Amino acid sequence: MRAIEITRPGPPEVLEWREVPDPRPDRGEVLIDVVAAGVNRADLLQRQGFYDPPPGAPPYPGLEVSGVVAEIGEDVEHVTPGDEVCALLAGGGYAERVAVPWQQVMPAPEGVRLVEVAGLPEVACTVWSNVFMAARLRRSETLLVHGGASGIGTFAIQLAKAFGSRVAATAGSAAKLDRLKELGADETVDYHEEDFAERVTADVILDIVGAKYLSRNIRTLRTGGRLVIIGLQGGAKAEIDLGALMAKRATVHGSTLRARPADEKGVIVRGVVDNVWPLISAGAVRPVVYAEVPMAEAAEAHRMMESGEHIGKILLVR
Repeated sequence: MRAIEITRPGPPEVLEWREVPDPRPDRGEVLIDVVAAGVNRADLLQRQGFYDPPPGAPPYPGLEVSGVVAEIGEDVEHVTPGDEVCALLAGGGYAERVAVPWQQVMPAPEGVRLVEVAGLPEVACTVWSNVFMAARLRRSETLLVHGGASGIGTFAIQLAKAFGSRVAATAGSAAKLDRLKELGADETVDYHEEDFAERVTADVILDIVGAKYLSRNIRTLRTGGRLVIIGLQGGAKAEIDLGALMAKRATVHGSTLRARPADEKGVIVRGVVDNVWPLISAGAVRPVVYAEVPMAEAAEAHRMMESGEHIGKILLVR
């Protein structure tokens, strides 16, 4: 088969579409003929040499795909050849085929093109596991989403609104803020122009920035609030005012998804299928796709993401 190889750590140009060995499904694995793959910031970090795949994962980037089941290994449940599916991966999605534990495979939700389904696994599992499982966002509470124009941000806004919550979001341009309002955001903040901590009070914060926002995030939380940090775009180290945290009886939760074992991912995946897929099939939540790029041109997709101009997901299509 062919896959995108990272020939060396570096700029997008190091990504090359090459012939590589065909994967085979081991016990408990499903082999998927890939139709499309989602592009995520973790892929850019891996390309630059900062985020190696977990042990045993394919060396090619790509944390989510959609496609058709080609073959199954022994001891696979709930999946049969010919099924249209999507999957959460530890790596290997930028390829014509990928093998993945069956627990991480989901049926493609109805009412969405199979290509667009590739943009759902990572965002759906991230938002469900962090906003709803870890932070326990409740109806009538307020969620603040940082990076609201990202794939995760656009999905989090829609899902929280579908569950009856109020949503505030940050982004860096008027065009992005307008789009976030169309997706359901009740309040938006241009982080170039305003300090969100002066404008917003939230019960739950979904944060991709990290250290740069830590103190302001704590100021923004209501009593009993929950801050979930899922990214470090603004740094990994910061001082924390424990007195402020204690006074608000607030919690700070750090989370990653990629390196979790298959059984843990399986719990998240089942929650997504049971609670999120019906909303997608009903049209209450939709994938937001910015661009579809041929998989062989993955370098262009990475340049597009690095420009920061996109709203929603960038997909690689075979």
